[in-house]
Amino acid sequence: MPSASFTPEGPFRLASSIRFLEGFTPASYEQVADGVLRLAFPADDGHSVIGCAISQKEAGDTPSAAVSARFTVHRGGRTVPAAAGTPAHAAARSQIARILSLDVDGTGFPALGETDPVVAGLQADHPGLRPVCFHSPYEAAVWAVIGNRLRMSQAAAVKARLARDHGQAVDVAGQRLHAFPTPEALRRLDRVEGLTGTKVERLHVIAEAALDGRLDAAALRAQPAEFALTDLRELPGIGPFSAELVLIRGAGHPDVFPAAEPRIHRAMAAEYRLDADTAADPARLARIADAWRPYRSWVGSLLRVRAHERATSGPV
Repeated sequence: MPSASFTPEGPFRLASSIRFLEGFTPASYEQVADGVLRLAFPADDGHSVIGCAISQKEAGDTPSAAVSARFTVHRGGRTVPAAAGTPAHAAARSQIARILSLDVDGTGFPALGETDPVVAGLQADHPGLRPVCFHSPYEAAVWAVIGNRLRMSQAAAVKARLARDHGQAVDVAGQRLHAFPTPEALRRLDRVEGLTGTKVERLHVIAEAALDGRLDAAALRAQPAEFALTDLRELPGIGPFSAELVLIRGAGHPDVFPAAEPRIHRAMAAEYRLDADTAADPARLARIADAWRPYRSWVGSLLRVRAHERATSGPV
């Protein structure tokens, strides 16, 4: 079985990522508590599926112990050779790293806490937690469309049912998982239980956009964020909030302030003890967040986790 190893640049704890996923409604993550992260998901190429088991050496006092992933690549019901040095291996390794934000140099992240007590508190409460992203911008965009005007639990049930009924089953470290349908498979569906015809049509457009390269993570991250967000908002069903979701939590952009996410704004107001006028002004909040560069997305993610923990219910 192909494998890949990662040496995190800066603090990273896989256990923190697993805990996050256990409370992240779209993931529906419920697996054996053995310290192994098991995932199955559509590959970035839009046609293949990846199954992987990720583990980390006992960290102890080491904040960035090595991470390893054993994975398989499947296409058309067959396993694709993905030995080290092949394009399939490189693509899988890159996508796995992006999902866990291991593709970002985080050595400068602890320094933010040295000058900002709020960030210091977030880092202390969630040691080694980096943003855990959707498997791809494609899946993030699909989630945005499915979840619009649905309760989070309903949307998660629709997503899980799509994976079970139309996604590929993959055996990962002793467990059978169902990947979400690839864009190629999704665009062939005429109806989806629990979704309106309009939403199904929008999912078809999302699938086509993924196959056309419009949802390529590297391309989205390479251009100025405001340009990427503008491009994403051209997709049906993708408004300002959803565009940020796709860029930050789908493409894994590490340095975008979520200007359209009220939950983070409320969390900022509470943590920084802001007056009502400042709390209601995204531009003022963005100026505060400038001090988080180049990790604005990372701090935003920790604020979201903090808000979730303090709420009585709701998704991360």
